[in-house]
Amino acid sequence: MHGLGEHGGRYAHVARFFNALGWSVRAHDHRGHGRSGGPRGDTPDNDAILSDAKRVFDDFASRLGQAPVLFGHSMGGLFAARYATGGMSPLGGLILSSPALRVRLSGVQRALHGMMQKLAPGFGAPNGVKARYLSHDPAIEKAYRADPLVHGRISARLLTCMLDAIDFSHAAAPTVAVPTLMVVAGDDRLVDAAGSQAFFSRLRKSDMNRLHCYQDFYHEIFNEKGKERVFDDVLAWVRGLEQVRSAAQENARQDARGSMAQAPA
Repeated sequence: MHGLGEHGGRYAHVARFFNALGWSVRAHDHRGHGRSGGPRGDTPDNDAILSDAKRVFDDFASRLGQAPVLFGHSMGGLFAARYATGGMSPLGGLILSSPALRVRLSGVQRALHGMMQKLAPGFGAPNGVKARYLSHDPAIEKAYRADPLVHGRISARLLTCMLDAIDFSHAAAPTVAVPTLMVVAGDDRLVDAAGSQAFFSRLRKSDMNRLHCYQDFYHEIFNEKGKERVFDDVLAWVRGLEQVRSAAQENARQDARGSMAQAPA
């Protein structure tokens, strides 16, 4: 699930990484983003982003024959967390990249948001995403600015949806019972990384839960200089997840054989 103002195509290199491991990948653009319809940076209601994601995710799961791992970055990481905490579908795992689990809003900004929510909830105001703080790699900033599918808008309605998702995700974090990997920028100027720390601290204790913080990285850690470190950490987690899955499948086969052996003739 991609972030605010962008689209799923910006993660083609991440998809290729998983493809090289033998994993299938599916991505979609949120409403009001990328190639999807709707006013830029808006959502019709609080349920649209999650219900759209559920349709895509459940169809993908049925085609795979198993529960996929859900990946989300920034705003997409927030809604991936909301998806997991809401128990919307069985998940094979959860990967959150610089999730927007806490956002920095001044008192004035909160007052303006409240006013716009009443007067013009669908109006697309500037979203405040500064391209220079996405990555230290100037090529990333240049490509972002030139991308015709990128926009710089957010409606009061979408911001309300995000704030509600933040509150729900933190409150329900202890209910998440799937392996969770969080990879977080240490010098994030776009979201407050402390929200990731707080969310992770509330998860159930598990050997398969990991939090990695890259101290000098800007927001888009998969597009940063030195991103190989991030991919290495993801690879290590994926290998561990595959071992857990293999062990579970072997145990299930043994249980099935035991049940057959005990069945009456």
